[in-house]
Amino acid sequence: MTLILNRNEVEAVLNMKDCIATVEAAFAELANGTADMPMRSNIKPPGGLSLYMPAYLKEMKALACKVVTVYKDNPVSHDLPTTIGKVLLQDPATGDVTCIMDGGFLTAVRTGAASGVATKYLARDEKGMTAGIFGTGVQAQMQLLAVCEVRDISKAWAYDINKEAADKFAVLMKDKLGIEIVVAENPEELLQADIICAATSSPTPIFDGSKVKAGTHINGIGSHTPNARELDTEIIKRSKFIGDSREACFNEAGDIIIPLNAGEIHETHFYAELGDVVTARKDGRINDDEITIFKSNGLAVQDAATAKLVYDKAREQGIGTEITI
Repeated sequence: MTLILNRNEVEAVLNMKDCIATVEAAFAELANGTADMPMRSNIKPPGGLSLYMPAYLKEMKALACKVVTVYKDNPVSHDLPTTIGKVLLQDPATGDVTCIMDGGFLTAVRTGAASGVATKYLARDEKGMTAGIFGTGVQAQMQLLAVCEVRDISKAWAYDINKEAADKFAVLMKDKLGIEIVVAENPEELLQADIICAATSSPTPIFDGSKVKAGTHINGIGSHTPNARELDTEIIKRSKFIGDSREACFNEAGDIIIPLNAGEIHETHFYAELGDVVTARKDGRINDDEITIFKSNGLAVQDAATAKLVYDKAREQGIGTEITI
């Protein structure tokens, strides 16, 4: 029997606190060599892109593949989202597909959770800290939820070029978190924050890195191609740079690829993978003045670990529909 979980059912069992713990364990497995994660592969049918992200975590017994498609004409031509994702979870003992679940909410939460793990190890830890959120979409929501899960956040600034979206974000997140949310008039307002999350679709830098204060931690989420970046060269040069994956950063992250190709930094500027910090192979923050950056590209181990978490909780709670394939 195969369990089918739709988006509402995934949402019913998946919360940020549990996902952060699960994703942290996944990064540890990756660093410890108990995870198998081939490079993401893709096929380009007419009009779209199909991505395949497999991973196996031995300790967690999580074997899965996420299939993500990007079809720009979907909303107009087919009344479907541009991006669609599904996760196939397998039993590692038999290879059988035990669950097929919606991947949209799962991807959003696991991406936020990775920033939660990074913030736990890299941000200063003080009472009444502040956050600055660039972008106010679903991922921006997840970023703030994750940061508030691992740090005592009393106030957040949010900025979006769409003022209406920013206003809605402020109302929603104040209701969810009970903290002060200020809609910023310009990007510079956010640079007073202790923790900055960049979760936009901008292909060019969204703030002046020379104005970032000492001791700031930054989660870079939005840009994910070699020619696009949210973070400028100045902030990259000033920071301790940690990535989810060295290979992914040097193949996909314009934030580090662009200054590297321009000769403004060396490959050694990449300090560590997040798993190396989680497992104490490398130090995280070592003083209150360091500027730290976590660059997230999104890894299949995050999907596999989170899918296993969702499946186990759905089984416990009797959620989902079983079918025979």
